[in-house]
Formats: sequence, C-alpha cells, structure tokens
Amino acid sequence: TLACVGVVMVGSASVSIAGEYGVSAFHYLGRHVFFIGVGAVLALWLMRTELKIIEHRGQWLLLACFALLLAVFLPGLGVEVNGARRWITLGLSNFQVVEAVKLLLIVWLASYLKRYSDEVTATWKAMLKPIGAVLLMVVLLLAQPDFGSASLLLAITGGMLVLGGVNMPRMFGPMLGLLPLLAVVAIAEPYRMRRLTSFLDPWADPFNAGYQLTNALMAVGRGEWFGVGLGGSVQKLSYLPEAHTDFILAVIAEEFGFVGVCAVIGLFALLVGRALWLGLQCVRMRRHFAGYCAFGIALWIGLQSFVSIGVNLGLLPTKGLTLPLISSGGSSVLMTCVAMGLLLRVSYELDRA
Repeated sequence: TLACVGVVMVGSASVSIAGEYGVSAFHYLGRHVFFIGVGAVLALWLMRTELKIIEHRGQWLLLACFALLLAVFLPGLGVEVNGARRWITLGLSNFQVVEAVKLLLIVWLASYLKRYSDEVTATWKAMLKPIGAVLLMVVLLLAQPDFGSASLLLAITGGMLVLGGVNMPRMFGPMLGLLPLLAVVAIAEPYRMRRLTSFLDPWADPFNAGYQLTNALMAVGRGEWFGVGLGGSVQKLSYLPEAHTDFILAVIAEEFGFVGVCAVIGLFALLVGRALWLGLQCVRMRRHFAGYCAFGIALWIGLQSFVSIGVNLGLLPTKGLTLPLISSGGSSVLMTCVAMGLLLRVSYELDRA
C-alpha cells in the first residue's frame, strides 16, 4: 500500500521539476516504477533464499559495507553531486551506496549477535566490536559528507544491540561519550549549523536558510483537514524544493490534508509494528538470526520514516533522508524492496517452523 501511495504521489509531485529539466512530465514516475519493478524482482529472489545461506555469509557482508563506502572515492567510479560523493555510477543510473550498507549492516549485526549472544551481554570486547565497526563507517560517511545516514546507522546499531540483550549500563557509557563528538561534527560545518538552527524559526529567514521548511509548512497548512485534492498542490510548482523526494510528505499533506498524513503514518506504524512482532516471535522460538534481521529492518524503516516525517512538519532539522517506499529515488526504493523481501522470508520460515 505504501508503494502504491508512492507511485501516485511521485507522479503528482514530480510534474513541475520534470518541466524544469526539460524531460517528459512522467519521467520521474516512469523511473520510480522501474526501480520498484526491479526491487520487486530482487525481493522475490531473496524470498526464495534460505536464511541460513545469508547467515553464513555474514562476515563477507561487513567487508562489502566498507568496500562500498570506499568505492565512492575511486576516480571513475565515484560520482560527485552538489559537492557530496555518495554515489557510484552503474552506467544507466547512479547508486547511493549507503542504502545498500544499511541492509548489509543489519544482516551482519544479526549474524554477529547470534554468534556472540552470551559474550555481548557479558564482555566489553564483544560489545565494542560492532560499535567500532560502525564508527569506522560513520567516519567514511562524514567524509562524503552524509551526516543524516551516519546518525541513522548509529541509531540502528544501538537499537539492535539493546534488542540483542546487551548490558544497558555498559553500552550507555560509549554511547554517551559519542554525543559530544557528534555535536562537534554537527556544528563544525556552517551549513549543518544553519540546518540545526533554522528549523526552530524558519520564518526568520524565509528566503534563504528557512526556505525549504517555510514552503513545506505552507503546504501542510494549506491542506487543512482533507486537502485540496490529488494534483491540486501549488507548492510543488517550483516553490517547494525536492517536492518529489525529501519533502513529498508536505505534498501529501497539501493534497490529502491531515487525514492523508495520518493514514500514511498509520501505514508505517503498522509495517514497523508487524516487523517488531515478527522479530519477537522468532526470538521466542530461538530463531535469533531471523528475529534480529526483523528487528533491524523495523528500526531502519521506523527511524528513517520518523525523521523524514519530522523534517516535513518542522519538528526536526533537515537531514536529507527520503520517506521509505514513497519518495522518488532509485537506490532507496530498490534496497527498501529488498529489505521487504528479507522480511517476508523471515515470516515464511517462522510460519513453516
């Protein structure tokens, strides 16, 4: 259902930007549907792959994470867009590597937590190993730079360690120690500092630092209770930047109102809640790898959608994270579909067990 909402809203929100770039009005819609189709094929393939096969390749997946994050810095392979090196070229399209890293990290963490479940709860070394690995990834992401994805990877890792039974007081020591470091990184760059302060009062500078958020809030306000109707958004007509990607929820709010936004939030809550319940059932049946995979995917979808919705409503500073399954984007749509395929495999094996 979320994917169907995404197809409709990408078609509605991308018409204006397609005109600006001189392409067909349905260029971004066709591209979005293509990546959903490829993602569905990959999801079907993963649904037919036994979890034990994936689990046995867990350590190789960690190496793949670092290889992908380093690939963006290779001349001829890495692509720079707007001063950031987050993509690699695949010929027909660019691929944002961190989208694959999110899923690969979750699978590796699930494998690690199963293999070292007793040590993780009892020793510092076993607990600090995944934190250290993720910190190295964060350094590579900050070099791109991609502060939003770096924060998301840290949050997913912390959440999976907690759900994996790590000793809470022991884990909070390193995590609390990281907070001042993240704060320094956040304010080191002037553009990050502007993002952190402008969302508190976007109307103070509505034509510069607060431009995106003021237009998003006008879209939300104009939608009122039931919206102005599909296709009736004014803000998407070259006023609201990134209307078909980062700020697509604002277009949903304008065209379908408060009721439409609540429906989208409800669908995400249902998906994440179901994934968490699935993980809990797997752990109860001592299928720990499957359970931790479900927990990780639930954390990923839940945290990313929470941040994206919060940014659109002015509750959080701009992070550049898309709304899973709804926002236009090749890499994000593709890897989210693959994650859904893994989740369906977990559900199938649980039912069979």
